[in-house]
Amino acid sequence: MSLLNRKSDQSSDDKKILEEILKRENLLEKRKLELDAFERELKRKEKNLEEREEELTSNLQKSSKLTSDEARKLVIDKWEQKLQKDIAEEIKAAQEKAQQEAKAKAQEILVDAMKHAATDYVAEYTVSTVKVQDEEIKGRIIGKDGRNIRTFEKATGVDVDLDEAGIIRLSSFDPVRREIARVALLRLIKDGRIQPARIEEMIQEVRKEIDRIMYEEGEKLAHTVEVYNLPKELIALLGRFKFRFSYGQNMIAHTLEETKLGIKLAHEVGVDVNIVKLGCLLHDIGKVVMDKEGNHVELGVELLKRHNMPKEVVGCVAAHHEDIPFPSVEAVLVYISDAISGARPGARMEDLGEYVKRMKELEAIPKEFPGIEDVYAMQAGREIRVIVDPKNLDDSQTMITAQKIKDRIKQKFPQFPGSIKITLIRELQVTEVVK
Repeated sequence: MSLLNRKSDQSSDDKKILEEILKRENLLEKRKLELDAFERELKRKEKNLEEREEELTSNLQKSSKLTSDEARKLVIDKWEQKLQKDIAEEIKAAQEKAQQEAKAKAQEILVDAMKHAATDYVAEYTVSTVKVQDEEIKGRIIGKDGRNIRTFEKATGVDVDLDEAGIIRLSSFDPVRREIARVALLRLIKDGRIQPARIEEMIQEVRKEIDRIMYEEGEKLAHTVEVYNLPKELIALLGRFKFRFSYGQNMIAHTLEETKLGIKLAHEVGVDVNIVKLGCLLHDIGKVVMDKEGNHVELGVELLKRHNMPKEVVGCVAAHHEDIPFPSVEAVLVYISDAISGARPGARMEDLGEYVKRMKELEAIPKEFPGIEDVYAMQAGREIRVIVDPKNLDDSQTMITAQKIKDRIKQKFPQFPGSIKITLIRELQVTEVVK
């Protein structure tokens, strides 16, 4: 009897569960129907909104006579105009701040670099004349039928001029040959034995001595800036700087000064110091390559490539006169150091005739353009003041003329050391008198 009761209770429980499941299914079905109805309503409202939007857009287009794309572009353009002003103000403020900070930092770097570039070298001049106390010595130098002077000129490779009283002039494009000839001639005069065999012997002795001196000077220059293990040919060529000058500036003094500047700048900027150091040390080495034709940049690049110098160093040498775009930051620093050393006041000198000629040429260039009243070259040609006739040139024409003058001067003086500042002054004064 109890077994039957248990089965009856279980059947009752199953029935309740089934009823509950059916009840939930009915509820879910009802919810589904409600959601479907809600979704249809949403779609209907969405469609109404789209129709309303199209209607409003159409009305707006009719009233403004603009298409939707044109209206969108108009709105975007207005926002761009508004934002451009804000952006321009932000950019201008950022530029002014950067310029102030950069100027202060640049002054600090350059002053510190120049301080560390102080050198004990003093510019000297190659002496290409030998003074003689007795005019009879010239006769002994000439020798019987001119054999002595012919031997001397052939052995040294220089031309000897005896026309001026009390002076013997030695001329050659090679400063080393000229120095060998000068020293050998002085020693021959002091020795007194001036004859072909003795001349050749003395010149050989002096040549060996000068070669030794040049190698020692090249080694000293390299070691001063802590460059070691350079090929012997490059060291010997660096030593030739002792007898080489550029506008009166000795090449050893210039190279040492420039290299010290470059090293200091490289440390400040945070680039490869060794590349800058070698680039500065070797930048003008093409000037003492005498056995080939070409400008000193091309000769220097060819020489360094032949000795397998790093391509970064070769790039510095190739770009130090802006013949090619700067290949690296190191190349820019070599260029800057070279410009500072060569263009600083007192670094280079030239004879008065050349100075006056350059000043006249600089003043003549602006006068080629219409509307120029007067021109003044100032600060050894590093600044030009141009007075403009205000009746012939307005402000915009004055600006264009300034650019044309700049281009013309750059074309006329491509290798001018440093920079030239051109200032055009246009002033209109009107005076009336009341009586």
